[in-house]
Amino acid sequence: MLTDKSHTDLLIYVAQCYYEQGRTQEDIGSELHLTRWKVGRLLDEARGAGLVEIRIVHPQARRTHLEVAMRSRYGLRECVVVPGPDAPDTEGRHVATAAANYLKANSSWITTLGVSWGNTLQHIAAVLPPGWTSGIEVIQANGGVSRSVHPTRAANIVTSIAHSGHGRATLLPVPAIVERIETRNALYAEGFVEDVLSRARKADALLFSLGALGPTSVLVESGAITPAELGLLESAGACGDVLAHYITSDGEIAYDDIDKRTVGLSLDDVRNANCAIAVAAGRRKVPVVNGALASGLCSVLITDEPTAQAVLDHGTGRAGAFS
Repeated sequence: MLTDKSHTDLLIYVAQCYYEQGRTQEDIGSELHLTRWKVGRLLDEARGAGLVEIRIVHPQARRTHLEVAMRSRYGLRECVVVPGPDAPDTEGRHVATAAANYLKANSSWITTLGVSWGNTLQHIAAVLPPGWTSGIEVIQANGGVSRSVHPTRAANIVTSIAHSGHGRATLLPVPAIVERIETRNALYAEGFVEDVLSRARKADALLFSLGALGPTSVLVESGAITPAELGLLESAGACGDVLAHYITSDGEIAYDDIDKRTVGLSLDDVRNANCAIAVAAGRRKVPVVNGALASGLCSVLITDEPTAQAVLDHGTGRAGAFS
C-alpha cells in the first residue's frame, strides 16, 4: 500500500510506472486500489504540474510555434520548420526531407512544377521516393549550364524529380548567367527558351532554394559568377540569390548589370507564381531568407529551427500577405 505517500510522490510514482515502465493504467490502478479513470486523472495532473514533459524527438518533428510566428509576421501561406542538423556535415538534410514530404503531401494539385537547381535541390531530388506522384511535368526555371569544370547537375535534378514522379522533364540547356547582355537577348529570341520559361511561369508550383553569397556558392563554383563579380555584388550589398538573381536585404536587385545577364524566370515571375516554395537551411542563409521574405519572394518557406529563429530575431517582417 502507498497510502502514506505524499500526493506529489503519488503523482511521480504513477507517472514513472506509466511512462518509464510501460505499465497500463489498469495495472497501476490495481496495485494502488484506484480506478483506471483515477489513474488517468493523476497522469493528467502530473503533466499539468510539470512533473512530466512529453517531447517528440523525431528529426522531422515540426516546430509549430516557429511556423505560426513566421506565418504571422511574413504573411506566408505555409511554413514548415524542422529541427536543425544533427552534425555540421548534415546541414540541409532534414530540410530536404521536409521539402520532399511537402511535395508528396501536395501532389494531388501539383501537376506542373518549376524548379531551380543547386545543392539543396539535389538533396531534395535524392530523397523523393519513387512514385511520390504520377504524370508530373517538371520544368527547369533558370539556366544551369556550367561555365567551369564544376558541373551544376541542373539537368540531372530536373530529370530525377520528374522520373521519381513518373512524369517528364522540360529542360533549359543554357547558362544561368551569360557574359554579355546581347547573348541573353539572343537566347530570349529563341523560341524554345521562351517556351520553357512560359511553362515555368504557369506551373502549379515553383520550387527553389535560397542561395547564400560567397565563394563556395554553386553559382561561383560553376563559373556563372566570377571572383571579380562576387566582389562587386558584395560591395553592392547583395545577401544571396533567388534563381540566380542577386538581391539585397530588402529584396531588391543588387547589381543591375549582372542581373540583366541572368537567364530564367524574373523576380516578378517568382512573386506572381501560383505557389512559390522557397527552401533554405543554415544560419548563413539568414540574410537571403530575410531579403526574400521582406519582398514577397515566397508564399511557402521550408527551413530549419536555427534559421527560422534567427530570422524572427533579426527580421523586420513585411506588409501584405498571401491569401
